[in-house]
Amino acid sequence: MELTFYIAAAVAVLATLMVITRYNMIHALLYLVVSFLAIAIVFFTLGAPFMAALEVIVYAGAIVVLIIFVIMMLNLTYEDVQKEKEWLKPSVWVGPAILSLVLLAELVYMITAAETAPAAAVVAVDARLVGLALFGPYVLAVQLSGILLMAGIVGAYHLGRQKKKVVHRFLQERSAAA
Repeated sequence: MELTFYIAAAVAVLATLMVITRYNMIHALLYLVVSFLAIAIVFFTLGAPFMAALEVIVYAGAIVVLIIFVIMMLNLTYEDVQKEKEWLKPSVWVGPAILSLVLLAELVYMITAAETAPAAAVVAVDARLVGLALFGPYVLAVQLSGILLMAGIVGAYHLGRQKKKVVHRFLQERSAAA
């Protein structure tokens, strides 16, 4: 299990570095999903399967969908759609695919391995305890996270509207000059 921890940690660090260095939002998003999945495997190897499931559901699921909606709100032009067609080339998705295959191999190994963790190291945490913790002493952090996400959505919408206004104004000026 220790080797799987280090492999998953290395994949998480590598994928996170790729998120930071990508200029294309979609490329960064693919690496972000791989990073979240690697962190979920790290949680699983540390004996926290509930936390691993939350990582996949909340981060790799909900937040990535939120980012996709923000990208959709920015109103892609025809040129952007043509660039998206170029993203379907293997050079774009082969990196995240290789890292995901490494994580899949680790997950299959962990599930099929006969080695089990000692009973004292594993503590069962149910959803009720997590809910009490989040909406008890950490309620302020949860609310601030929600406000931060909402501010990001409003900001993305505002940027998308501004881009649309500039393009519309440019087209009006061009048709008036003709």
